[in-house]
Amino acid sequence: MALAATTVMSAQAPPSGGGAQVGQAPGGPGGRGRAGGPGGPGGFGGGRGPQNQVASPMDVQQMLAALPRMAPATPKANRRVLVFSRASGFVHSSIPIAARTIEALGTVPVPGEPGPGRPTQAWTTVISFDLADITPENLAQYDLIFLNNTTGTFLDDPDDPAGTEARRKALMDFVRSGKGLAAIHSATDSYHKGGAPLWQEFNHMIGGSFKFHWNYPTPIWLKVDDVDNPINRPFTRVSPQTGQRVAAPIMVVDEVYTFSQDSWSRERVRTLLSVDYDRMPQEIKDQEPANGKRTDGDYGISYIRREGQGRVYVNVLGHDHGIYKIPAMLEHILAGMQYALGDLEGVDDTPVPLQK
Repeated sequence: MALAATTVMSAQAPPSGGGAQVGQAPGGPGGRGRAGGPGGPGGFGGGRGPQNQVASPMDVQQMLAALPRMAPATPKANRRVLVFSRASGFVHSSIPIAARTIEALGTVPVPGEPGPGRPTQAWTTVISFDLADITPENLAQYDLIFLNNTTGTFLDDPDDPAGTEARRKALMDFVRSGKGLAAIHSATDSYHKGGAPLWQEFNHMIGGSFKFHWNYPTPIWLKVDDVDNPINRPFTRVSPQTGQRVAAPIMVVDEVYTFSQDSWSRERVRTLLSVDYDRMPQEIKDQEPANGKRTDGDYGISYIRREGQGRVYVNVLGHDHGIYKIPAMLEHILAGMQYALGDLEGVDDTPVPLQK
C-alpha cells in the first residue's frame, strides 16, 4: 500500500490538515452511541435486546473487499480461534460484522510455498455466543480467544456461581498457559462498575477498564506510538530520506473509549496507538467529566501485553461498523492477532512508560 501524507485510505476523503480518516465507510455515520437503540444494517448503534447474530450482506461485502492480500506471518501450526461474542450488558450492533471479520481474516493466505502439513491460512474460526463453550476441555482445541464486544459480566450466570467461577478460571488458565487473547472495543467495558474492577484478574489481563467515551460520532486524532512495531506496519512507511519508519496522524470516527487512570497505564502495556491529545480541540476535551478525567492526558487505543506465558492484543475501536471495512485497520488487527497467537516474530511487547 502506498503511503504518503496519509496512512489509511477510507471510503471518504480525509478532512483538511493531513492524516488519515478511519471509521466512515459508505453510508456515513448513523447510530447513537453506547446508549442508543438498535442499529440497522450498516448502522452504528446497538441496544439491550436479544443479540443479532447475522451481519448484513452489505457490511460483509465491504469488509471482504478490504481484506489484506497476505498475512504478515506464517503460522507455526494450524491455528484455531474462538470468537466469543456473548454480551451481557449493552449489545453492540457491530458484533456480527466483527465476528465475520475475524473469520475472514483467518482465511487470508500466508507467506511461503505450500507444502505437506504446512498452514495455508492464518487460522480457522469458530463463532460462539454460548457459555457452554467456555470449559477447559473445549478450549483445549483453540489457540486464541477473541472477545468480541463482550460487554458486562459476560461469563457469569447469577443462578450458577460455581459455573461462573469455573468459566472465569478456564479463561485465565487458557491465556496464562501460553495461548492468546485478543479483544475489541467493549471487551474493555466488562467486569467493572464505574471503572472500579469487579474481577481484578480480568481487568488486569485486558489492560484497563472503560471509564468514558467522547460523543459519537466525533472525529478523534490518533498517533502511532511504536513506529517500528510490526503490528503497526500498515500505518507507517520508510522515509526515502532517512531510511527510517515514519507515521502520519490518523483520524478515526468511532465511539472512542477512555480508561480509568488506575486501570490502564503504559507501565503495564506496550502501547501501539493512542489518542493524539495535543491535537484534540478543547471543546472535545471538555466533554470528559472533570471528576474522572485522566491527569496525564494519555489515552491508549491499541496495545499488547504478556499475561503469564500468553499474549494479549487489545483494540478499543470497533463500535462503528466502518472500522471493519478499513484495509489498514484490518491489517493491524490481523497482525495483532498473529502476535497473540505467537506467530508474528520481532514484536517487542516490553512496556514503555509515558515520557514526561
